Amino acid sequence: MFQLSFAAREGDGPLYDQLYRAIVAQIRQGELAPGERLPGKRSLAEELSVSVNTVDTAYQLLVAEGYLEARPRSGFFVQRYTGPKTALPGPAPAPRPADVPVWRYDLSTGGIDTALFPFRTWGRIQKELLYSQPQLLTRGHPQGDEDLRQAIADYLRAYRAVDCAPDQIVVGAGVEYLLGLLARLVEGPAAVEDPGYSRTQRILHSSGMDCLPVPVDKQGLQVDKLAETGAHLAYVTPSHQFPTGAVMPAGRRAALLQWALAEPGRYIIEDDYDSEFRFELRPLPSLQGMAGSGGPVVYLSTFSRSLAPSIRIAYMVLPRGLLARFEEEFGFYSSTVSRFEQQTLRVFLQEGHFTRHLARCRGKYRTRMQALTGALDTAFGPGRLHFSGQHTGLHLLIQVKNGPGEAELVRLARAEGIRITGLSEYCTAASCPPNTLVAGYGALAEEQIEPLAALLARLWG
Repeated sequence: MFQLSFAAREGDGPLYDQLYRAIVAQIRQGELAPGERLPGKRSLAEELSVSVNTVDTAYQLLVAEGYLEARPRSGFFVQRYTGPKTALPGPAPAPRPADVPVWRYDLSTGGIDTALFPFRTWGRIQKELLYSQPQLLTRGHPQGDEDLRQAIADYLRAYRAVDCAPDQIVVGAGVEYLLGLLARLVEGPAAVEDPGYSRTQRILHSSGMDCLPVPVDKQGLQVDKLAETGAHLAYVTPSHQFPTGAVMPAGRRAALLQWALAEPGRYIIEDDYDSEFRFELRPLPSLQGMAGSGGPVVYLSTFSRSLAPSIRIAYMVLPRGLLARFEEEFGFYSSTVSRFEQQTLRVFLQEGHFTRHLARCRGKYRTRMQALTGALDTAFGPGRLHFSGQHTGLHLLIQVKNGPGEAELVRLARAEGIRITGLSEYCTAASCPPNTLVAGYGALAEEQIEPLAALLARLWG
């Protein structure tokens, strides 16, 4: 005779699912015999004090999965079950929210001021495209829309002296994605800057490429040390070395190009991640421009820093020698960037909004950097702090003289809700300057600068 062990439990999922799992458990355990007739929907609903719809939904699931047979005008009957005698697992518990720190002051290097985003202009362009160009709902070119690549090529030629044609440009959803493609086009091992951007090493490693750290000095990657590694690929940030801020001069760049040209199959990845934010002189022309479109340099950059991290539009300029290999390996891929985002950016570039936006951002960030360094100097007193790397980009190095060690400086700051990183966290084998912090100010509000400086002086004094 049918006897159902069922008691609804709050938080254990919908009632129909609880009833379904209870009946399955009894069938699997052999407590309900094959051919046994289950109660009608109305009588079971009344017995369990649930709705008829709840019972009907559970029964229909059981029929669909073969646990019950529905016989017209006769009812529902248990089917033979020959599997293991185990109950269905209950619903997975709701995931607990991760403990995300709430920072009072964000000095991370990836932060930006979201208030500077051109909301009105970007929204207007996107709205116009949405209503006027329904063809953007269709699949686009795997390397990105050609007119966007033309706009990027025009911008790079004018402002970064990059020598390229639109067909050399590949648009993708973030630098990480593009680096993963590159790692399959070129041979390793790869030389990486030390200290350097740790995420790059993780991406190359996950793509099966060994990474060899090469020390950095005040002129960037040391080419003589690079020659000793046996690497076939060199990843560099010559316009603003991350995280030291060093700028690679023309002589060092020429030596790096000579290294690449010395053997067939050697390539340089030039990551020009934030050269738009240079506060003193115009930045040096790109390394790719020195080498030419047929040279051994892959130029890599992104709009995440200049616009917003959530707008996942990055791009790389491939040398002619890699284009055929890229088309063979990835020509069947679909573009990873929405065509509406691509075309919004294209209009934003071609109508001159991007250069005006950059000019506005440069002014705001320059003022913020000067306010931060000035407030820190005032709070700590003359000679206590040494700043470097502040001429370009949205971060700088702070060396604290006559203070605690780097680890203690970081610990004290983070304990008070200040998000900051020590320089040694970016070092693999190189010896870093002592007591040095990497401080980004892109996400730092202007009204936070004075209290932050006073708090750091108290903590580190």
